[in-house]
Amino acid sequence: MALLARACGPWPLLWSRSVQTVGIRLQSTRLQEDGPRPGGLEEEEFRVLNLKQTKSQRLARRKATRPEVPPPRSQQMATDQDWGAVWPGPRTFNPSAVPLPIRQGYVTKRNQMSPGKFANAELMKIPNFLHLTPPVIKRQCEALKQFCTPWPKGLETEEKMRAHYPVTCVTSDYCHALPTIRNPLSRIVTVQVELGALQLDRHARDKLLRLVGERYDPDTDLLTIVTDRCPLKKQNYDYAIYLLTALYHESNTVEPWEATKCEADMEFFDFEQSRSKRNAEATLNWGRKEGDSGWQQVPEAYGEAVSRLFNEGENQYNIAKYKEQTLALLGLAEAEQVAQ
Repeated sequence: MALLARACGPWPLLWSRSVQTVGIRLQSTRLQEDGPRPGGLEEEEFRVLNLKQTKSQRLARRKATRPEVPPPRSQQMATDQDWGAVWPGPRTFNPSAVPLPIRQGYVTKRNQMSPGKFANAELMKIPNFLHLTPPVIKRQCEALKQFCTPWPKGLETEEKMRAHYPVTCVTSDYCHALPTIRNPLSRIVTVQVELGALQLDRHARDKLLRLVGERYDPDTDLLTIVTDRCPLKKQNYDYAIYLLTALYHESNTVEPWEATKCEADMEFFDFEQSRSKRNAEATLNWGRKEGDSGWQQVPEAYGEAVSRLFNEGENQYNIAKYKEQTLALLGLAEAEQVAQ
């Protein structure tokens, strides 16, 4: 047996031990069959060693002690509590700390209420603004007053602010859940300015309008420049200010060839340099020479009516206005009223 154990390793050793155990059990059985033996062997009992646990031997399970769950905090809150201390900042929705019957979720059956606030994942998905209550906002504003400066004098109304700061910059910021916080749409910059605040003369205004094209709104007198070609918001803002500066200086520049332009070369009807003004003055001052004491100038309203008729085209309003100013120029307005 020892040689077999040396040749085969530990397994034959275990087998030999099991064989010896069986031999002991067989020997005890034979002693019981043969009868009593001297030395008190009939009273000795050989115990059986059970190496494996049988089903009859089961351990007693421990009883799990479950702690008592206290009631939700929302049921014990006072009505006059300091909500800023309960919810001081932005956080995920907590149903036990909100004493409001909030419901959210989709229901499949009709006449069924939405799920409550407990065990509701929909309320935890969205950001909440429970920390921005009016009393908390007022308290935060009072705390920030020590870091603020007084409002500048002379900017009490919207009109005064537009007079001092005519340029308006509009940008957008986005908050979303992505690997990057930079949204492609946040780079777009819109710069608006009132054309009347640029203090342009007639030549510069006409040249600027022809350069900007459809970016000018005549109803609101606003020039809008939108830039989005650069990757960063700061770059687009600088580019928009550069465009506005270049348009302003280019409009005030008078080229040498512009001095040689005649009436046929003009892009619009200019009443001051047109033949219509000379004809109207000749009709109004019939029999007089220019420079005499009784020389009369053509009214400005008549010039505006003629310019609008040529520049904007013929419509019912422009024709009626031109007729009214022509009768007033010739002194026939009272006769027209009497005839009607």
